[in-house]
Amino acid sequence: MRYSQYLLPTLKETPADAEIISHQLMMRGGMIRKVAAGIYSYLPFGLRSLRKMEQIIREEMDKAGAIECLMPMANPAELWQESGRWEKYGKELLRFKDRKSADFCMGPTHEEVITDIVRNTVNSYRQLPLNLYQIQTKFRDEIRPRFGLMRGREFIMKDAYSFDMEDAGADSSYAKMFQAYRNIFNRCGLNFRSVEADSGTIGGNFSHEFMVLAESGEDGIVSCDSCDYAANVEKAELVYAELETPVATQELQQVDTPGQKSIAEVATFLQLSPQQLVKTLIVQTAEDEVLAVLLRGDRELNDIKLANLLDTDWVVMAEDDVVKEVTGAPTGFAGPIGLQVKVVADSEIKAMADFVVGANGVDSHYRGANLERDFSASQFADIRQAEAGDSCPRCEAGKFESWRGIEVGHIFKLGTKYSEALNATVLDDQGKSKPLVMGCYGIGVGRTVAAAIEQNHDENGMVLPMPLAPFQVLVTMLNPKDDEVREAAETLYQQLLDLNIEVLLDDRNERPGIKFKDGDLIGIPLRVTVGARSLKEGNVELKVRKSGDVSLVAVTDVVTKLQQQVSEALTVVPES
Repeated sequence: MRYSQYLLPTLKETPADAEIISHQLMMRGGMIRKVAAGIYSYLPFGLRSLRKMEQIIREEMDKAGAIECLMPMANPAELWQESGRWEKYGKELLRFKDRKSADFCMGPTHEEVITDIVRNTVNSYRQLPLNLYQIQTKFRDEIRPRFGLMRGREFIMKDAYSFDMEDAGADSSYAKMFQAYRNIFNRCGLNFRSVEADSGTIGGNFSHEFMVLAESGEDGIVSCDSCDYAANVEKAELVYAELETPVATQELQQVDTPGQKSIAEVATFLQLSPQQLVKTLIVQTAEDEVLAVLLRGDRELNDIKLANLLDTDWVVMAEDDVVKEVTGAPTGFAGPIGLQVKVVADSEIKAMADFVVGANGVDSHYRGANLERDFSASQFADIRQAEAGDSCPRCEAGKFESWRGIEVGHIFKLGTKYSEALNATVLDDQGKSKPLVMGCYGIGVGRTVAAAIEQNHDENGMVLPMPLAPFQVLVTMLNPKDDEVREAAETLYQQLLDLNIEVLLDDRNERPGIKFKDGDLIGIPLRVTVGARSLKEGNVELKVRKSGDVSLVAVTDVVTKLQQQVSEALTVVPES
């Protein structure tokens, strides 16, 4: 491809609404353009990366035995009403009526449609196992779309759905997809972790997320430093030994804490560490139940764990007026002593004594508070966020390390949630009708490309891995008006094309400085600069974008060297 004939509109300035680096660089590097909030056009340069991602996915899904199909974006309401998600999914489900006033939605995911297909086409165990996938545009009406392709409303997704006769078969299908996902992200050249995760609105009883590690990641994950256990902090299990409540050594004492509301403020004021405080959070469930939650002062609540414990769809912090009604005081002074609502405590509280809690009065706290003597909890459980340094639940010696990650893939064991709701059954070898056991498996195509940029960039622009880079080689012609330079660059360009190496020839009539800046910005892995000075010595300049290494290579050798470097960059080292 010739740059002079290509649509690659780079920008010098960062768009004002681009908050994270992938959004900034995809806009500046001519990959995407915004159409509406959370909706983008993929320009030719960006589309090449997406298509490469899709091809890797297709190859690994096909290798794992999945079969590609394509389902409609517009879904009839009847299917979603059958599953119960028409009302439950919430405002992210974009609903509309057609000209006959029939209700439809734009599919954010396709469990209902695929289950409908299978229930009408598969009727015997002999047709199983079956795994169908598609790569298709989805729509989720995010309340706050942001971060470019990272959290858009319209996006490209690969979603697959497996169907088995029994749990053992479903476990086998899940394992195949787990390995296929590892193969996909390894082939993309990404540093990632597969972590245990919560199933969220999709449902099911087991799931893994695939996280690209990046400092800008919106998800916290932990992994053991001694074994292969890893999990999203929402899911990470914590180890609680058999805890006995220590003997109290202090009397309960109410103290004034004027204006001190936060844990940090109270701890500083009383000259204590946050670990000597217990915070009381007043929360509400989806069913409007109000309860108090106790955590050690330096810990954070895991609302997913709490919601699962309470068997509710969600929990939120109570509004100020609810807090005042329950505690008799403004937010910031709540404590468990004297409360008339259910109290749920993190298991860690069992090992504490003589701690500080709110006194349910303005500017007031209790010192020397103790379990059982001063208050009781109706339930103890693991409800806090996991942190670096916590003990691993799977091995004795390991400790957690913490990372930031960007979720790019998620796989679920659904069980019979959708097959029972939509009556998708088959006859087993005894002629008995049984609901299908399902799994579902998603990858965000554009999100993965954006995550790759978050992980691979520098102050000058993108440094995409070779497997996802729009082009493999950039040939920069320094002076197109110089016949010798043009002839050498054109010859090199054609030789690379003949070898099926993806090459962009920068034949623009621009200053070298502009070409070099654009070259760094768009991040093509290998750049060959053809200039009059080096040609006089029979050389061209080769720059490796990732390392920044620059070397002079003989014109007669450069094609072979480029071919070798491209091949090495695309070679995947098998997992140990």
